[in-house]
Amino acid sequence: MNAIEYIQQHIQSLDWKREPRGLYEPIEYALQSGGKRLRPALAVIASDLFDGCRDDVLPAALALEVFHNFTLLHDDVMDNAPIRRGRPTVHIRWNENTAILSGDQMLIEAYKLLSEVKPQYLPQVISLFNKMATEICEGQQYDVDFEHRDDVSRDDYLMMIRLKTSVLLATALQIGALIAGADNDAQLSLYNYGINIGLAFQLQDDILDVYGDPATFGKAIGGDILCAKKTYLLLTALLKADAEQKKQLMQLLTDKTLPDQHKIQSVTALYNQLGVRKICEEVMNNYTMLALAELDKINAPEEKKLILINLAQKLLARKE
Repeated sequence: MNAIEYIQQHIQSLDWKREPRGLYEPIEYALQSGGKRLRPALAVIASDLFDGCRDDVLPAALALEVFHNFTLLHDDVMDNAPIRRGRPTVHIRWNENTAILSGDQMLIEAYKLLSEVKPQYLPQVISLFNKMATEICEGQQYDVDFEHRDDVSRDDYLMMIRLKTSVLLATALQIGALIAGADNDAQLSLYNYGINIGLAFQLQDDILDVYGDPATFGKAIGGDILCAKKTYLLLTALLKADAEQKKQLMQLLTDKTLPDQHKIQSVTALYNQLGVRKICEEVMNNYTMLALAELDKINAPEEKKLILINLAQKLLARKE
């Protein structure tokens, strides 16, 4: 059984048939709505890499997945996102209060799962988990702050997505390696692999938000354009645009009277003129190569590292 199948089996076995249903049904809805199960699977893959026991890492892996989905419930409220994984978001299907409260309970459930980690690993695991959780909140705050700033650079953006996206992947890998008994150097290499893969993953997400297929992407295309989100694509466009193109781009992004599809198509056309997709793809590819270089430092069987190599390559080609 591969790592994702193993995690999926145990996610399905979590019992949310509790009262009050108004609190727990949205949690069940969120966790049963699919998703890649990438974060918990990475913890299991890292454990497998060092011949660890999957059952030892399972509580932490499940905690990571529940925590990840908790952040999505609150993010969707903050972003007013209507769709997640092809289905109405929790705050749309129920309401914002439900999404906030059920999300709060998911955070508690994540720590309950985490407490089941074996005692000899628990202090270090909790320390890593807490650091990750804090950084994700910091990343979310930067994301909010950037909406009101005109001086956001591409480096600023990469710093933000490192916190908001990469640290969860990286920490999942480090926790899996730690529980399997890997040494500090191996843990660090896996952590750095996760950071770089996370950056590539989010850059690909930015690209798909503009150029993806709604049927496979799982959410509406062009959402970042409609809310003038400062993605790597937009920041690159603003950097490369001449005065007239920059004026046109800003008018498109700030004009509240334009139909959504016209705005999306017009901004995308400007992106195409400026070649920003190719630039973003080149940066994404570079982070993927940095991730693969970290795997070379790890003393483990090549056939076991192949899973992480294939994952890096799959991220470059993903459509959802």
